[in-house]
Amino acid sequence: MNSWQKSIWVFLSLLGFHLIDLPMSRGESGPVFVIPVREDVDSPLAYLIRRGVKEAMAANAEVLILDMETNGGRVDVTEEIIQILNQFKGRTITFVNRKAFSAGAFIAVATSQIYMAPQSVIGAATPIMIAPGGGVEKLPDSVEAKMTSGISAMIRATAEKNGHNTEVVEAMIDRNKEFILDGVTINEKGRILTLTNLEAEKSYGNPLKPLLSLGTMPSLEGLLKHLGLNSAQVTHIKPTGAETIASWLAKISPFLLIAGILGVYLEFKTPGFGAPGIVGVCAFALYFLGGYVAGLSGLEWIIFFLLGLTIFGLEVFLFPGTVFLAVVGGALMFLSLLMGWVDYYPGMPRIPNAVQLRLPLFNLTVGFTLAGIVAFFLSRYFPKSRLYRQMVSTATSGNCSVTKIGGHQLIEQGLEGLTMSDLRPGGRAQFGDQLMDVLTQGELISKGVRVRVLHHSNGRPVVVEA
Repeated sequence: MNSWQKSIWVFLSLLGFHLIDLPMSRGESGPVFVIPVREDVDSPLAYLIRRGVKEAMAANAEVLILDMETNGGRVDVTEEIIQILNQFKGRTITFVNRKAFSAGAFIAVATSQIYMAPQSVIGAATPIMIAPGGGVEKLPDSVEAKMTSGISAMIRATAEKNGHNTEVVEAMIDRNKEFILDGVTINEKGRILTLTNLEAEKSYGNPLKPLLSLGTMPSLEGLLKHLGLNSAQVTHIKPTGAETIASWLAKISPFLLIAGILGVYLEFKTPGFGAPGIVGVCAFALYFLGGYVAGLSGLEWIIFFLLGLTIFGLEVFLFPGTVFLAVVGGALMFLSLLMGWVDYYPGMPRIPNAVQLRLPLFNLTVGFTLAGIVAFFLSRYFPKSRLYRQMVSTATSGNCSVTKIGGHQLIEQGLEGLTMSDLRPGGRAQFGDQLMDVLTQGELISKGVRVRVLHHSNGRPVVVEA
């Protein structure tokens, strides 16, 4: 090979290495998102992390950092947070900025890299039970063994997925775990492992590998500089009071559904727009607001719901008997209620899977079942109540206000007539030469239908279809 051929070969080799390194360089300069984990691990924190992960994914962020200082918290919420973090396909890093106890340690091993601040600690992750008064309650040995086994398996799988030492994690959970590495006793049997930043970064094995932490960094800014991200665009996700509101709304979402369904049901059963309609609309608004604030879905489903409600109302009030409108409106409302609590991430298929549908389907099942039971009893007993008569009397007072026309006082029971307006459930009907205010028993009857008088309520004929 002559000199010019060697020169070309060297040039191409250097160019190749440079091109291979380009994606890494571009990735390092991509957006970075930082999410604070500063509270106990509870539902509001899960909503905050979900919001941060979705914003990071939408911005095509390369790195997601958890700035952590927590005493731990609920295991079920921890599992939810781990699943949320798994949605992010970039690099995930935990910076233990003083302490990561219990559930905080679990969340830390759900990220691909862990760094720690000076004098910080991580571990002490054995499961405990909080007593009703707020103190720690000792678990029976059998219950503790069962909980420890289940939690340990879940966290070991998480640690293994992210390249962490599973024995370290297990020693943080199980007090019966003795952990010896390279002849050094890391944890004695009967103790729960808790590591300082210096202990966590010690290297063991062949080849040498840090026990858990990749190093001690003086601050978050120092970590960014160490990672070569000091010039990157850094977005800090800030907590708001909305996460707490979302947590509260999530707990009562089935009851909001019940209130919304019953409010709309009663509104269709009584003329005019009154208290039931206001209660129903407010309940549905809070239901959708909870899903939006929790970071689950957008406000577009409120629009679909209102569209479905409008179409359904057209069938009830303007085109009774048009089954097509009722089906379309009902389907839009059901779809909106379902999708309003579906956990969707950028880049995911628009059609949700079984896991995404689990929570909203549970809420809908509970809501519709209980609302159906209550509606059944209301349809039987509410039309006979004094409250119902007052609502109908107030709502229909502007129509034909007298029940005595042409000198006649009461229409005979069993007499048939013709409706002159839609009965919703109040309206007007013609009996011979008399135009009367009438009521149904709660059902809707269209204009031009023959009706029969069953009895009288407060001087008004109560009618059914003849």
